[in-house]
Amino acid sequence: MDVLEAVNQRKSIRAFKPDPVPPETLKKIVEGALHAPSASNSQPWELAIVSGAKLEEIKKAVLENPGRLTVDMPGAIQYPEPYASRRAAVMAGALDMMGIARDDKQARAQWGIQGAKLWGAPSCIYVMVDRGFFYIDDKINVWPAFDCGAITQTILLLATENGLGTIPAVQPVLYPDLLREKLNLPATKLMVLGIAIGYPDWEAPINKLRTTREPLDKMARFY
Repeated sequence: MDVLEAVNQRKSIRAFKPDPVPPETLKKIVEGALHAPSASNSQPWELAIVSGAKLEEIKKAVLENPGRLTVDMPGAIQYPEPYASRRAAVMAGALDMMGIARDDKQARAQWGIQGAKLWGAPSCIYVMVDRGFFYIDDKINVWPAFDCGAITQTILLLATENGLGTIPAVQPVLYPDLLREKLNLPATKLMVLGIAIGYPDWEAPINKLRTTREPLDKMARFY
C-alpha cells in the first residue's frame, strides 16, 4: 500500500470488532509514527497504549463517572460557518446510517455514549503533552498540539496499512483526571486526544459512512 492509497482508504471507524490487536502490531505502528515531524524536532508527544483489562477498567469508570465532563485542551464551544455546516453534516450522516430519527432523543443519547465505550475498540492510544511545554508564561504554545496532530495522522496511516481502523477523538479524553489516575500519570500530563484502534466491523451500518471533502479549488490557492 502506498501513501496515497492509505490516505484515501483511511476513514473514522465507529464500530470495531472485539478481536484484540497483537501487541507487536501496535508497537510497530507506534514506533513507526515516532518519525513524524515536530517543531525544532522537539518531539513533545507522549503516548499511552492501553488494551485489555486496563482499558475495560477505564471504560467502566468513565461510564460510571457522575462528574462533569472536562477536557485538558482548549477547544471550540461553538462552530461558526462554514465549520458548523460540515460538523452538522457528519452528525446527520451518522444518524441516518444508524436509522436514528433526529427527534429520537433516547436513541441519540444511547448512540452518544458509544464514544465513552470507544466504539468497542480493543485498544486506545492516548496522546499527551506536558503542561510545562504547552503553557509558557501564561500563554499557549500551539506547536506541541500541531505536532501531536502530525504524529496522530502518521499513526492513522500506519494503522490503515496494517489493516486496522481508527478514530481520533476527544470523547476518550473527556475525563482527564480519571485517566491520569487509572494510568498512574502525574497531573502535568495533558490529554490531547485518544485514538481508538482495532479491526473494523464492516457489517455495522455506521462504518458505511464516508464524509465528503471540499474541492481543491475552494481550499487551496496556487501562486
